[in-house]
Amino acid sequence: MSSDLCVEVPSGIEYRVRWAGQDWEAEQAFRLRRAVFCHEQGIFADDDRDETDDIAQLLVAVKTEPGQADIVVGTVRIHEAVPGVWYGSRLAVHPAYRNHGKIGATLIRLAVSSAHGLGCTRFLAHVQSQNVPLFRRLRWDVLEEETLLGRPHHLMQADLAHYPPCLTPRAGILTSGGSRP
Repeated sequence: MSSDLCVEVPSGIEYRVRWAGQDWEAEQAFRLRRAVFCHEQGIFADDDRDETDDIAQLLVAVKTEPGQADIVVGTVRIHEAVPGVWYGSRLAVHPAYRNHGKIGATLIRLAVSSAHGLGCTRFLAHVQSQNVPLFRRLRWDVLEEETLLGRPHHLMQADLAHYPPCLTPRAGILTSGGSRP
């Protein structure tokens, strides 16, 4: 398996999952997180941002469609907690794109692979219980069950052997869009 995850696909509707590099991407990602974690799920009152955002790398899934403005339809953040140990958190996909089938998985894939490329030896996440099946399909193991923010979660660990290092996370991963949501 190649260590370069960045693959070009035919034109049309495309989704590029990459490290956020522009202000508009970060603004839309934070807006999406607020919509998901504050309004939809009611986990936070007004904003889900915290001190981890000050040290985290933000990743975005950007929808590109000819003749339309690019929009962020998914996001996640990663950070190194201690040398070699990375965490992913705040995975959010716009409701209209959740059935797309690739966005959440591709965000997870780039999150782990880009951390792996930076020397990650262990990648963890506190996963909401309803998302555990997705993470298991992506080769994550449950380490323990827990309650965070009043909701059931699972501390999970990625199988790094399944995530080759990505050394080009700013370019990211490009996938084709299929049908419109």
